[in-house]
Amino acid sequence: MLRDCRICPRECGINRFSETGFCQAPAELKINLAQLHFGEEPPISGTRGSATVFFSHCNMRCVFCQNYLISQKGHGHTISEADLVDLFFALQEQGAHNLNLVTPTHYSPQVQSALEIAKSGGLKIPVVWNSSAYEKVETLQRLEGLVDIYLPDYKYAHKIYAGKYSHAADYPMVALAAIKEMYRQVGNLQLNDEALAERGILIRLLVLPHSLAGTKKSLNIIYDEFGTNMALSLMAQYYPAADAYRYPELCRGIEPGEYQEVVELASDLGLKRVYVQQLSSDDLWTPKFKSNDSTMTKTHYQE
Repeated sequence: MLRDCRICPRECGINRFSETGFCQAPAELKINLAQLHFGEEPPISGTRGSATVFFSHCNMRCVFCQNYLISQKGHGHTISEADLVDLFFALQEQGAHNLNLVTPTHYSPQVQSALEIAKSGGLKIPVVWNSSAYEKVETLQRLEGLVDIYLPDYKYAHKIYAGKYSHAADYPMVALAAIKEMYRQVGNLQLNDEALAERGILIRLLVLPHSLAGTKKSLNIIYDEFGTNMALSLMAQYYPAADAYRYPELCRGIEPGEYQEVVELASDLGLKRVYVQQLSSDDLWTPKFKSNDSTMTKTHYQE
C-alpha cells in the first residue's frame, strides 16, 4: 500500500519509500509524543489520563492547526513497528484508561499491524482512533475490530471553507461518509460505571470565528443522520496558530455569543449527549511537542 499510496482521500499514488505526497509522511512510522494526556473529553481522559500517541505529519494541513509543529513541520522520531507495540504496553502499564492514537490515518497499515499484534498479545484498554475524519471508508473498514472508540472531527459543513483553510474542498462529503462507517462499526458512545468510554463514537466540532466552520449546519447534519443520541463535543478552544494570521477572519478567538449560539442549537435539536467547554483562546492544553528529529526507542517514552 505504501508503494502506491492511496490510503487517504488524497490518493497521491506515490511510493513513500522514495518520495512523499501531500501529507509529507515517509514510509517509516514517525511519532512525536507518547504520554498520559488529561486534556480530552471527560469520558476519554477520566482521572488517570488517556495514553496519547501523537503521530507526525497529517493529510489535512489546516492553516490554523494548533499542532502544526508535528502535523506540518513533521517534527518527531521514527519508530519501528515492534517498538510501537512495546510502547502501547508501556502506556497501558502506566494505568491509562485507553490508548489514544492521534492523527494516525496516513500510517494506517503500520498501525493496523501493530494493533493486531498488541491485541493478540494482551492489550486490554480501549483503542481510540483520534482523527480528522478525512479518511476513506475502505481504510476504516480494515480497522474494524481493532478500534473501540472513534473520536473524529467534523471540521466543516461548507466545502468553500474546507478548501480555503484545509485544502480539502470535498471534506464535508468525505468526512460524513467516514463518520457513518465509524458509527456502523462501534455505534453510539457506551460508558461504564465510572463514566468512562468503552466503545462507540464521539464527534468533535471546533467552533471557528465568524461561524466559518458552519458548526450549526454540522449539528443539523448530525441530527438528521444519527438522531439525538450521538455524543458530541462542542470545542471552544480555537486560537490563531500556524498560518492563521494570514487570514484576517481567523485572527481572533471565538466570542461568547458565537459559541453560545451553537450550544443553544444543540439544545433546541434535542441532542442529549453534548460536552461543552469554557471559552479558551490560548495554548494551555496544547501539548509541548518535541522539535528534534531522531529515532524513537523505548528510552524516549515520556511519563
